[in-house]
Amino acid sequence: MQGAIARVCVVVAAAILNHPLLFPQENTTLPDQDEELMTRMREHEERLEMEQAKLEKELSELDSNQEETRLEEGYSWYFWSAFSFVIFFTIEMCRADSADTEIRPVDDEDIFSESESVSPSTMVLDKDILSNFCDKSTYISAHENWRVREFVEGFADDLLESLRSVCDREADMEVGDFVGIGSMFESWKVCKPLMCDLIVPFSPPDPFSFQFNLWCSPSSDIPPDMQGCGMIKVTRFGENEGGCLCGSANLGEDMLCLLHSRNDALMVDRSPDELLCSKNTPYLAKDQVMKWFQISVTKAWGRISHKYDFEVTFRNLDAAGALKIRFRSGKVIVMNIIPVVQLEDTDAYFVSHFPSDCGSPPDPYWPLSFAVYERNLLKHFAKRLPQNSCHLHCLQIVTFLHRKQTGLTGKSALTNYHFKTALLHLLLSKKPSLWGIESVERRLRDVLSFMQRSLEEKRLHHVLIGNSKVPNELHVPEIVRKAEPINLFRSLVLQRDLYATTVRHFQEMLRNSTVLIQEYTPLLLNGGVHHSLDESL
Repeated sequence: MQGAIARVCVVVAAAILNHPLLFPQENTTLPDQDEELMTRMREHEERLEMEQAKLEKELSELDSNQEETRLEEGYSWYFWSAFSFVIFFTIEMCRADSADTEIRPVDDEDIFSESESVSPSTMVLDKDILSNFCDKSTYISAHENWRVREFVEGFADDLLESLRSVCDREADMEVGDFVGIGSMFESWKVCKPLMCDLIVPFSPPDPFSFQFNLWCSPSSDIPPDMQGCGMIKVTRFGENEGGCLCGSANLGEDMLCLLHSRNDALMVDRSPDELLCSKNTPYLAKDQVMKWFQISVTKAWGRISHKYDFEVTFRNLDAAGALKIRFRSGKVIVMNIIPVVQLEDTDAYFVSHFPSDCGSPPDPYWPLSFAVYERNLLKHFAKRLPQNSCHLHCLQIVTFLHRKQTGLTGKSALTNYHFKTALLHLLLSKKPSLWGIESVERRLRDVLSFMQRSLEEKRLHHVLIGNSKVPNELHVPEIVRKAEPINLFRSLVLQRDLYATTVRHFQEMLRNSTVLIQEYTPLLLNGGVHHSLDESL
């Protein structure tokens, strides 16, 4: 195209320069009589005109070809654009259909089938070995647990009484009596170390109080990823509507409040730090509470340490009240004294941390624990099940297998609490008569099968929240009973690598279960485990 245009320009320039009209009539250097010169010029002009016509024809043909090419390219672009849109739309529709129809991605199924999958129904379990395991573990639990609990309860009473004495009754938080929770107080602890979990409720000093905002409250502004949590607001009595006005109004020297003393009315406002709140907020902070509690426990132990012939150390500086008691003989007892806030007049408690929890919600969100209700639920079943029931034996076996497998392959997302939740779901759904000791093998398979289905579906609901099967005798708060169920396996939905690790852990636990129980039972029969448990005291 550029070469043709250049040729046209050259022809036009030559025509102009050689045209006869370019020279004036008065030019004396060109004789009028020179016919030969004029003839040559006319011939040259004709040749230029022919060349010009030829070039114009070539340009017109070139323009028509380019127009056709542009049309073809335009049609081609429209065709491929439409084709790409159809393919993209089809892919999106397929993805939407698969998301609606499948509980989990297809490749999640491959996690279960990537190796020889083991099913609880195909496990080889010897009834005699299971029976011996249950007999010995029951003897150990009954024989050792009461000794440990008796010591721990006496020591905790003494330690908390000392803690109250070191606290300022007018400025510090008020500490209540402890409540025992967990496997030791539910009589299904079977493996060392012997660990006792105690929750210690505390309340703010007068004239302050706690106000609670639950995730399931109608007007709650708690994020969806903080299900099962709440916020604790520290308020002064009389600040809110319906409260007494003596704390916010000047009544004068001659007027007294019939509800509060003069000291209460004249009390100086405290800073959020003194009330253990998050910075620049009225909400109670877990970090501040744990720091205060750890300092108080340290001071309390310093006042009574001369009375005891053992050493007390903090096992974890990030967890307040995580104590290890070591006797001169080398025997050890582990205690977790956890500061909590009681939810009004219920048995639910906001906990600062969980002993086995590697992570905790950020401040100011507090997880709500129903451990006392769960302990009471087990007591409720114990009154209705056969006299020698197998439900706690099943829990002892699965937690033992889980602990041993964790020692072999490392930690996973599974915890003893998940197995306990699975057992409670089964207790609520099966007839009490099916839990006799002779059915321990079948019920053990039921617990493992329930856990396997929960892992496949990535769904394990909390046993008390939003569960209509919970007996009314437990008096679970109505707002909790009517709340939406909470999925304890939510982390497995969000973290694919963690899910794969947890599934492999469970599969290996099933595969190794027979060997682990068989190797452990001879120690029980020979009293080896009993001896090892004695050494922990």
